[in-house]
Amino acid sequence: MSQMDLEKIEKAITMILEAVGEDPGREGLLDTPKRVAKMYAEVFEGLDKDPRQYFETVFHENHDEVVLVKDIPFHSMCEHHLVPFFGHAHIAYIPRNGVVAGLSKLARAVETTAKRPQLQERITSTVANAMMEMLNPIGVYVIIEAEHMCMTMRGIKKPGAKTVTTVARGIYEHDDVKRAEILSLLK
Repeated sequence: MSQMDLEKIEKAITMILEAVGEDPGREGLLDTPKRVAKMYAEVFEGLDKDPRQYFETVFHENHDEVVLVKDIPFHSMCEHHLVPFFGHAHIAYIPRNGVVAGLSKLARAVETTAKRPQLQERITSTVANAMMEMLNPIGVYVIIEAEHMCMTMRGIKKPGAKTVTTVARGIYEHDDVKRAEILSLLK
């Protein structure tokens, strides 16, 4: 990623280690600033990517029923505390006029959107909006379930608590039966 300043991240991590009372020159910490900088380059690699790119190539298939990709694993970093949250995304859509995306593209859209300082709510809506804009489906329904380390390791300290966010677009916004169909497929 061209905008990532690894040297600046290394200096910042060294400063954090000093600020918490650690010795950055200690054997176990000698390469930590460099490792953390490389990690940030990896976990934030979605910063300069647009998830809509994955829906530029489409296929035309005689299919006008639900397409559901469920249990897409992802991890992201809470933008409020810079600690991880992780879970699974479920994406359903109904193609319009047989326009379908490659199934892996749904997972790639989640991955790209998650790889930046993020909010779970924003991942959910960004993926749904990208699909609506690029595929023009009859409807999109995105559900994300995640555990947030900012609630597990600090603050309220409730390990195992899951946050669920949903975004319904198109027919899913108003059709309770269509939404219920997706929820039943997820069980």
